[in-house]
Amino acid sequence: MVERLLRLFFSVLIAGLITMTGAADAQTPQGKIGSAIRLAVLGDSLTAGYGLPASAAFPVRLQQALKDKGVDADILNAGVSGDTITDGLNRLDWSIPEGTQAVIVELGANDMLRGIDPKASRAALEKILGRLKERHIAVLLCGMYAAPNFGPDYQQAFDAIYPALAKAYDVPLYPFFLDGVASDKSLNQADGLHPTAAGVDTIVKKILPAVESFVKKLSPA
Repeated sequence: MVERLLRLFFSVLIAGLITMTGAADAQTPQGKIGSAIRLAVLGDSLTAGYGLPASAAFPVRLQQALKDKGVDADILNAGVSGDTITDGLNRLDWSIPEGTQAVIVELGANDMLRGIDPKASRAALEKILGRLKERHIAVLLCGMYAAPNFGPDYQQAFDAIYPALAKAYDVPLYPFFLDGVASDKSLNQADGLHPTAAGVDTIVKKILPAVESFVKKLSPA
């Protein structure tokens, strides 16, 4: 009988300690299970981290910047170098896994560099936004500007893609992903197209307020 009572006492004691430990963990902000917001960056070489160590890629640096602001986010790098908007569309379903709450879409630079018809680029980007909407995934759309050497007609048609679709799909727009970097040689690699690590940090600094505002509207996972 005494042995049975002792076993019961220790069982209750251990169960209580486990419960208390679990409660303490739950009260720790960074210790909440599933508390991180799940984001993905669907992009091209500008977000994939072309020519840079993995630790300097845009998604990694953005995640750290958000953490420094007290925002717990788990950001997937879904960038593929060389991708056009159509390429991003073709891999969308497997690049953005189930459970993703939000996507930062950064595509279009390669469309512009290859002189792809803006109508085709717009149609592909619209399908991306439509599919993400169907999956109830929030979107922050990053715009791109055409280089002036393509002529004013092309430039006008291309530049109009992003604000038009952001309005049509009621998603926030960050007008120019390379803001503060595109015209600064010191922030670009030797090819003049891809940001250096310092360039990525500049992009992150510029876009951070927009991303903060964006994620504040999302619920933790």
